[in-house]
Amino acid sequence: MKTEENILVGISIGDLNGIGGEIILKTFEDVRMLEFCTPVIFASIKTLSFLKTHFKSGINFKSIDNINQIEVGKVNVLNCWNEAINIEFGQEDATIGAYAFKSLHAATIALKNNDIDVLVTAPINKHNIQSDDFAFPGHTDYLAKELEGESLMFMVTDTLRVGLLTDHVPVKDVVSHISSELIQKKINTVYKSLMEDFKIRRPKIAVLGINPHTGDNGVIGTEDDDVMRPTLAKIKEEGKLVYGPYAADSFFGSNNYKNFDAIVASYHDQGLIPFKTLSFGNGVNFTAGLNKVRTSPDHGTAYEIAGKGIADENSFKEAVFTAIKIFKNRQTHRELTADVLKKAPRIRQNKPTYNRQKD
Repeated sequence: MKTEENILVGISIGDLNGIGGEIILKTFEDVRMLEFCTPVIFASIKTLSFLKTHFKSGINFKSIDNINQIEVGKVNVLNCWNEAINIEFGQEDATIGAYAFKSLHAATIALKNNDIDVLVTAPINKHNIQSDDFAFPGHTDYLAKELEGESLMFMVTDTLRVGLLTDHVPVKDVVSHISSELIQKKINTVYKSLMEDFKIRRPKIAVLGINPHTGDNGVIGTEDDDVMRPTLAKIKEEGKLVYGPYAADSFFGSNNYKNFDAIVASYHDQGLIPFKTLSFGNGVNFTAGLNKVRTSPDHGTAYEIAGKGIADENSFKEAVFTAIKIFKNRQTHRELTADVLKKAPRIRQNKPTYNRQKD
């Protein structure tokens, strides 16, 4: 039976030839995790038993065939298939990609139906998971289609948060994707997430420029002057504490990032290279802006070390902690908002009339 304090954490298994299975096992071998969350791994007991044997894990599973059979305080494995799978660590395999999607699809349905509270996704191989059902650059785009809201890739730690205007877009196409409308939409999503998901009452947001040195007054591109600066000025007029654009090459090295609650980068590598340099192994990929909470570790399948028992589970564990924290913060925000509405004075519909006497 689910309790309010014990959050149901759905977990998609990811690419089974990568390190996903190993970091999931290592995370929940620590029985203290079960004191505040109940994991539901979308895979099969045969697959998890193989991983348990291979990695000599002492973890115990509860095999279930129906979401209603979840047992709080246990590591539940929801059987999404029954057949045995040939796992070859470190190998890219389209069949393994198909099982990664089966797991993700089942977990997403459970999330949409409120059968689980949050979703934590183990890494996929973006190439071998491609199919008629999954034609997306990654988890973020797939979940944006399946869930409600405006999705944003938000890389977070306790001290650093980096959002992206464009994520899995080729560098040659970045400028054509950035518009005033996109900038406003993404910054509004970041702002809302900082308030509701991270309990920051008056967020300060820095925005990195599109071009080197933010264009050097048009010498290295005009997009910062023509698009970015006017849009940021408009957002500031709304009362939001938004600053920039800043030259990306010196922003992190100068420690300027420490003065802000979040940084918005123009494209993938502009934001993720400094983020992973500063936080790799402890960062979390959070899909902000959606009506449901999804997180993942800040790394990929790591084929080069898969199956060797040396993968570091810290980022995955942080993804679990972050998902739970955000879920609870959203609950608190909803309760506070509801209380304000309840306590607000009622507006009288019928105004009193007064007799006016002529002089």
